[in-house]
Amino acid sequence: MMELRLPGDKSLTHRALLLAALAEGESRLRGLLAGADPLATRDAVEALGVPVGPIPRDGGEVRVPGVGLRGLREPTEVLDGRNSGTTVRLLLGVLAGQRLVAQLTGDETLRRRPMRRVTVPLGAMGARFRELGAPGCLPIEVQGSRLRPLAHVSPVASAQVKGAILLAGLVGGVPVSVVEPGQSRDHTERLFGGLGLPVGWGQEKEGWRVWLAEPPATVPPLDLSVPGDFSSAAFFLVLGLVSGPGAAVRVVDVGLNPTRTGLLAVLARMGARFEVERASEDQCGEPVGSVVAYGSGLRGADVGAFEIPRLIDEIPILAVAAARADGVTRITGAGELRVKESDRIAALATNLRAVGVRADELPDGLEIEGTDRPLVGGVRTYGDHRIAMAFGVLGALPGNRIEIRDPAVVDVSFPGFWEILRSLSPGRERGARGGAATRDAARPTASGHAGGAGPHKGRAVDEGDAAAPRPASRHAAPRGRGPIVTIDGPAGSGKSTTARAVARRLGFRHLDSGALYRALTFALLDAGIAPDRWPQLTPADLDPFRIVLRPGDDGFAVVLDSRVLDAELRSPQVTDRVSELSQLPVVRTWLLAHQRAAGALGWLVADGRDMGTVVFPDADLKVFLTASLEERARRRLRERGITEPGTTQLKAEMRRLEARDERDQRRTLSPLRSPEGAVFVDTTQLSFDAQVEAIVRRAQDLTPS
Repeated sequence: MMELRLPGDKSLTHRALLLAALAEGESRLRGLLAGADPLATRDAVEALGVPVGPIPRDGGEVRVPGVGLRGLREPTEVLDGRNSGTTVRLLLGVLAGQRLVAQLTGDETLRRRPMRRVTVPLGAMGARFRELGAPGCLPIEVQGSRLRPLAHVSPVASAQVKGAILLAGLVGGVPVSVVEPGQSRDHTERLFGGLGLPVGWGQEKEGWRVWLAEPPATVPPLDLSVPGDFSSAAFFLVLGLVSGPGAAVRVVDVGLNPTRTGLLAVLARMGARFEVERASEDQCGEPVGSVVAYGSGLRGADVGAFEIPRLIDEIPILAVAAARADGVTRITGAGELRVKESDRIAALATNLRAVGVRADELPDGLEIEGTDRPLVGGVRTYGDHRIAMAFGVLGALPGNRIEIRDPAVVDVSFPGFWEILRSLSPGRERGARGGAATRDAARPTASGHAGGAGPHKGRAVDEGDAAAPRPASRHAAPRGRGPIVTIDGPAGSGKSTTARAVARRLGFRHLDSGALYRALTFALLDAGIAPDRWPQLTPADLDPFRIVLRPGDDGFAVVLDSRVLDAELRSPQVTDRVSELSQLPVVRTWLLAHQRAAGALGWLVADGRDMGTVVFPDADLKVFLTASLEERARRRLRERGITEPGTTQLKAEMRRLEARDERDQRRTLSPLRSPEGAVFVDTTQLSFDAQVEAIVRRAQDLTPS
């Protein structure tokens, strides 16, 4: 198995350099990417009066003396983003709130890319822009000024637009919010959160909302190790998948941000075999770990618009996987690819056809029919690093002879790519010819060429977000989502603690449905709506309560407006009233959408009283958990700190639970009952570990580990 350690994440490198420049004090940054795009950001930061110095190719430490949020100086030269759209768009946000005038430009390709998606919302905040070239394009002059708060609804899910607005709010000292049609990459908000800035995010009815409330006057310095770039890792992971039986590639210390790893979910649907191992510690809110890809027989799949924001930069290498898959892969909703470094839709379709793959260009995507025939021909990169790397991988497969024209373009994001690609195929007369060696970069640490990798060992523990990918199911038919496990049962049966432990063992996310009912109970009581009015509530009465499930590493935080609820959910007032609220049909219907949204892509363990019957009736594994009435009463009392209850206490608690059971079983909507096909687990005589193990054993048939 070949083990690789790759250069630092490009997106994080841009943001780390900008935030370090705006911090108060010296930041210490390690693992920065020394590619052409981040160097454009480094040069712009230095032109604004912040010395950075060389970025070591070995990932060595860089110290940046920050000048504060509004300490940048007016540049004496035009700021040149070269080919980096991220550099220019994020800089527009930083400069919008500075008291200076600056001009920004880029190379010929960048000067054709749209900028009004950033300048229009920044202009609404009070920044002033002057277009010096083609309408809506670079070069642009920005004149910073006093900014106003902004609540922006973005027509596209764009991390660059969102990042520019958040940076403008930070520099300008004003609250901002952005609503996207779907969640885009969240590096900016994660870094903000890691620095203690008041940032929040979550799903709302209008879309995915991110906000910065009451920006501070200063930003603390960063101490950050940038993980390997997942977009770079994707090329070698796909190479491992399509290299045939016995192949295996392991990438270590790579970023596992769930808004970046959408490719894995698609590959899993295509039949890919891989393992994801989450490290114990994050870097400024960014999950890090390792990914192993095994040679797999892939099949075609449909990829829709809702998935695109999480894999937008990986579509070129996804097209390579599709070219070697059995059947047709259809990608739609990816119109954003038309305005990347190249028109990637046209470039991919043209080049695939040039080497012998049937590929149809759609207005917003591609349709690719896989083939196992040898592929031969020359491809144009169109100045696009990801096009060059994708076809380099395709050319590295046995029997293919593909010539890459202008291979040096990969230095934009991945210096050393060609050396690593060659190291994965030692001594083979094949591959991407014309790829002259680039300068040294982070080199692979090899434990041998791919070969002899056996079945999956260990477990997959990628625990990032509701859409986080997991290994492919071996038994369930591909349905576009990972497995769902439901655990139902009466009050006091231990559903939540058991479900949480099962989710942790499986590497899934845990959904505590009761927390939603408790959150609404708290919200109603907090708003002064008395319980005797609850039976008359309508959906219109409930809609103003913005309750959101915010995905975390292993579960969901419950957010009311911008407030994360924790201890409030277990207060005596809420506990006393939640049962009567949960019986109301209007409440159960209103909260149903929240629960199903959390399980949209699976990899979930959900507990409650109607998870397997109503919320997720097609769950992959249904469990009905119970225990004797006396045992459940003892557990409830232990939760309150009563470890040795007297006879009176115990009997009183048993009566309460018995009455609760009767109410739950007799309610007209979603009565408590064992779901059809459920596994019945009586835990009266089982230890906690034993009951968890009993469920995990059943669930392991749903995943390859």
